[in-house]
Amino acid sequence: MIWNDDFETLPREAIESLQLKRLQQTVERVYATVPFYQESFKKAGITPADIKSLADLQRLPFTLKQDMRDNYPYGLFAVPLEQIVRIHASSGTTGKPTVVGYTRRDIETWTELMARSFAAAGGNKGDVLHNAYGYGLFTGGLGAHYGAERVGASVIPMSGGNTKKQLMIMQDFGSTVLTCTPSYSLFLAEAATDEGIDIKKLKLKVGILGAEPWSETMRQEIEAKLNIKAIDIYGLSEILGPGVAIECIEAQNGLHIWEDHFIPEIINPETGEVLPVGEKGELVITTITKEGIPLIRYRTRDITRLIKEPCICGRTHARIERLSGRSDDMLIIRGVNVFPSQIESVLFNIEGVEPHYQLIVEREGNLDTLEVQVEVNEQTFSDEIKELQNMSNKIRKDIKDLLGVTCKVKLVEPKTIARSEGKAVRVIDNRKKSS
Repeated sequence: MIWNDDFETLPREAIESLQLKRLQQTVERVYATVPFYQESFKKAGITPADIKSLADLQRLPFTLKQDMRDNYPYGLFAVPLEQIVRIHASSGTTGKPTVVGYTRRDIETWTELMARSFAAAGGNKGDVLHNAYGYGLFTGGLGAHYGAERVGASVIPMSGGNTKKQLMIMQDFGSTVLTCTPSYSLFLAEAATDEGIDIKKLKLKVGILGAEPWSETMRQEIEAKLNIKAIDIYGLSEILGPGVAIECIEAQNGLHIWEDHFIPEIINPETGEVLPVGEKGELVITTITKEGIPLIRYRTRDITRLIKEPCICGRTHARIERLSGRSDDMLIIRGVNVFPSQIESVLFNIEGVEPHYQLIVEREGNLDTLEVQVEVNEQTFSDEIKELQNMSNKIRKDIKDLLGVTCKVKLVEPKTIARSEGKAVRVIDNRKKSS
């Protein structure tokens, strides 16, 4: 189902015409109201009047997460605080949190884009949304909540945690749509098995899963274990929250990014050069309708590529390929670039391996070492040592063949690796602790 046919199926020329008009308005507004942008534009030798085409966007400077921290808490707001009706913030685990403010119109825009996203994932009036994203400063819970209500679904505001109660509510309330992180959906499936719950007797049909990169093999694992269609959703607090882009249930092949509200670019993360459509690099997003905290060329650090070929669902907005990782999560092991999702795709193709793993990076002398710790199922763990050794050797060889990096492999018994009710902790980089 297409929620807003007028905008979701706009011809390409109309999308770009609307983008240019909204970009020009946004650039003028931030130049007039945000000292940070006025100063950065002047340093770049550009004024709002210089933006005459979409190609001129490349002339504008980037905005970094650090810029948000440097202007903490309200320095990048483009409206007075009395016009802000909602404030969200990141967890701030690596420094000061990034703070975002929403005007009443921003909340309306967010609600509308999440309604589009919910409908694209196959949700509609009559569905029962089991919302296990966190409520609070994190944007996930409330974003999904408002959009589902706009479509007419019944929302269960579960938030995260209390997994046994989550499963009870799913059974008793007849949940049909699940929203949470991909890793937590697998944790729910595992917990259901432990509780003796027959997943196939649940009414779940769709999972709208995001907030962390996940591989196609992990999708297959989730769909098999929960008996659902697993749909990838993308968003980030700085840009809006969930609902920036989503897969359609018809194709599950790239996430439609709502181009009437955002302009996506793909850049070389090292040089900042804009790459041609289809090439993989770092996603940069410019907001063109936000009032509270508009962002110009925000570097997301997420690695993907743009897809502009028509989609079978009929939506005309460009798609972004499912994220392969983040440029700041990329590990460099003896000169080789490694993303956790690449190793995940290897692990999930090995029979007997469970969907729970961690990458431990150490520095021994002047050399970096990578250890892959992965759970195996009960039957495999009870096999003879020779069989376990064969599995370790296969994993090590497959990773070497695919990525060109040598690693240690440690097979661990089920439930050894800590579970998370939010984003899974995939990497423990001890090099940072010792440096």
